[in-house]
Amino acid sequence: MTRTSDTRGGAVTVSKEGLPDWLDAVVRAVETVQPQQLSRFLPPADGAGRQSAVLVLFGEGERGPELLLMERASSLRSHAGQPSFPGGALDPEDGDPKADGPLRAALREAEEETGLDPSGVQVFGVLPKLYIPVSGFVVTPVMGWWREPSPVGVVDPNETARVFTVPVADLTNPDNRATTVHPSGHRGPAFLVESALVWGFTAGIIDRLLHYSGWERPWDRGKQVPLDWRS
Repeated sequence: MTRTSDTRGGAVTVSKEGLPDWLDAVVRAVETVQPQQLSRFLPPADGAGRQSAVLVLFGEGERGPELLLMERASSLRSHAGQPSFPGGALDPEDGDPKADGPLRAALREAEEETGLDPSGVQVFGVLPKLYIPVSGFVVTPVMGWWREPSPVGVVDPNETARVFTVPVADLTNPDNRATTVHPSGHRGPAFLVESALVWGFTAGIIDRLLHYSGWERPWDRGKQVPLDWRS
């Protein structure tokens, strides 16, 4: 059985051994997608930006494949109340940002934010680094398979409002898809799932994964929702 190591221990390995068949399309997408196919915001050529990582974790629930998400606390200064993948900035103990540092950071942050046991997560790939201009983060999306699910929930309410999973079937349902328009004028994909509006960087990654994995279903791109859709 392939497992990652403890995030406080040795190197984190990447393995595609023993993955469920339904993840094959995702693996192919991860191996072939180019940075510019994921986002127009790419890391600065001068190397500026704070290195960070997120964990894009696929599991299998009662309704089939699902993704793990969390909602950030409304008191945070950055991305308050926004659903996201678990993740955050690299710490010095995570190691080399050009080696397995992002993998270790993604697993460490996921453990700190959701309480998951990282030893039950199999890392099967890494997407190209992307850039979030508003925060200056250079983000590495780390792809994981939740081989041995563990209980998850809010660890620190000052950072996280809730932790939840979303069935992929809900993410591909055209009724749950929309477009958001940021006050800056930027338009992007959004998902109305689990009483949450998933938008921004997280929705962009999900949208591209669905598209390049061949899971995307036709949806109405003219349907718009405001960022304050619940107010």
